[in-house]
Amino acid sequence: MPDPTALASVAVDRIASDVVVLHVSGELDTTSSGELTGPLETHVVQGLRAVLVDLGGVRFLGSAGLEALVLGQQRASRAGVEFVVVASGRAALRPIEATGLDTVFTILGSLEEAVARYSGAK
Repeated sequence: MPDPTALASVAVDRIASDVVVLHVSGELDTTSSGELTGPLETHVVQGLRAVLVDLGGVRFLGSAGLEALVLGQQRASRAGVEFVVVASGRAALRPIEATGLDTVFTILGSLEEAVARYSGAK
């Protein structure tokens, strides 16, 4: 159960044996980006097909949160794992687009689209 006093929290969900979803909520800034960094270090590992980072519950995405995503992308690339950011809300998309990271990340607009793509559903 996430800490209700934390600025950000991450819940982990395995939607297939080789696909993990990190559901991020709250505010990702300097004081809370570790809430995402830790699970990315734990779950972006060789042998997985994909890691989906669901930013649907994010209310604020600061530079430290963006850095955590970039580090996760780099780790995934080294491990041969697809790294997908799921974002449609302004709080998450605007900083990603403003920094040009939308050309770096694979971004899907909904968790349903991501689940359909990676769970084998057609």
